[in-house]
Amino acid sequence: MKTAKTAAAKTAAVKKAPAKKAASAKKAAPAKAVPAKAASGKAAPAKAVAGKRAGESRTALVRRARRIDRELAEVYPYAHPELDFDNPFQLVVATVLSAQTTDLRVNQTTPALFAKYPTPEDLAAANPEEVEEILRPTGFFRAKTRSVIGLSKALAEDFGGEVPGKLEDLVKLPGVGRKTAFVVLGNAFGRPGITVDTHFQRLVRRWEWTAETDPDKIEAAIGALFPKSDWTDLSHHVIWHGRRICHARKPACGACPIAPLCPAYGEGETDPEKAKKLLKYEKGGFPGQRLKPPQSYLDAGGKAAPPLGAG
Repeated sequence: MKTAKTAAAKTAAVKKAPAKKAASAKKAAPAKAVPAKAASGKAAPAKAVAGKRAGESRTALVRRARRIDRELAEVYPYAHPELDFDNPFQLVVATVLSAQTTDLRVNQTTPALFAKYPTPEDLAAANPEEVEEILRPTGFFRAKTRSVIGLSKALAEDFGGEVPGKLEDLVKLPGVGRKTAFVVLGNAFGRPGITVDTHFQRLVRRWEWTAETDPDKIEAAIGALFPKSDWTDLSHHVIWHGRRICHARKPACGACPIAPLCPAYGEGETDPEKAKKLLKYEKGGFPGQRLKPPQSYLDAGGKAAPPLGAG
């Protein structure tokens, strides 16, 4: 009898064991059922790695990117380079000066510079202290003086006083990188190029066209989404939108014409009336950045910027 009772007890223990494991499994289950992204309600890290919307195919990304550009082309049909220039030399100098300052400040400064030094030869032979005084309003004026005098000497000595129309030659000039080179090529020579400035970088990542952060990699990634012939105008559209509506700190989402296409909608002000107050330049009823803007800009209601010292 004792042996039979012992065997029965062992049998009962074996039958109960799975129940304990099952109970243990049930207790552990809730911890696995709440992923981190569900708790926060966001899946941004996964999207950022992909460089596009979760589950979006390459074809869908291309179509979405091109549709956004088409929409922006209708919003900014008058988009143009926002630096005043009459020739390639003035444009390359103005673009170098635009680093760490606004195009408006450059446009207010260059008239005096080009009045005194109209050619590369003139600027190459200039007294640095006199140039520094002219460029002081643009900030970092000593470094910029060295760059514009240096590039002027290179133009005079190596290129016959003419701005070269090739990327490999432009980037050899002091102070000229790929961004500056593409501004010059696209707007002075009509040769397509993508201008990856801070606005362009910010917007293409907000729109999840790419997750790249290196300017050269961004250039390559975005260039692959569009025909080469679209590159220069695409740059204008994106940069203009970034300066007027899709600001860095507080984008005007509620006044954005491409809000239905934007994965980042809601990062900024979504109330339409409050968003309107965030608009800049002609979209907000204010003067633009150029003292001598194209007629198409003026015809669309844009206003010329005031000269230096005029307020």
